[in-house]
Amino acid sequence: MKSTDPPIVVEQHFELSREAVWKAITEPVQMRQWFFENMKDFKPEVGFETRFVVQVEDRTFTHHWTVTEVIPRQRLTLNWTYDEYPGDSFVTFELMRENHQTRLRLTHEITEGFPASIPEFSRESCLGGWNYFIQQSLKDYLSQTKEGSIRHFYRQ
Repeated sequence: MKSTDPPIVVEQHFELSREAVWKAITEPVQMRQWFFENMKDFKPEVGFETRFVVQVEDRTFTHHWTVTEVIPRQRLTLNWTYDEYPGDSFVTFELMRENHQTRLRLTHEITEGFPASIPEFSRESCLGGWNYFIQQSLKDYLSQTKEGSIRHFYRQ
């Protein structure tokens, strides 16, 4: 992806509280269930950093995340880079309450382009990856939670 590309935006509605979705996107035990199983730790605190490796064929992608913004149960922004490759981006998770549902909007904005020669950095690959994580993996995970099966809502 290039810095001139428009941001990737993926949305999904959940019949859950913002609190339940927030926990799924910020608690390491839950994040490993639907996002990256090899992620060691995560804290929704500005300045928190984590690194973990994803191997794809003969390519190594050491994900480097730094939390840059936190508004509990509303907004989480990560600076997202890879140790092995040039490029810089920000990923923002926004939670909004709408008609007894929680809408999650993910925005991935590239601020410095990633190498075009790496297939995983194509816009199509990134969009496909985010669609999978948000609209399939997270959706499936949350639909299997106890709260998801009883459709429990917290006061927001």
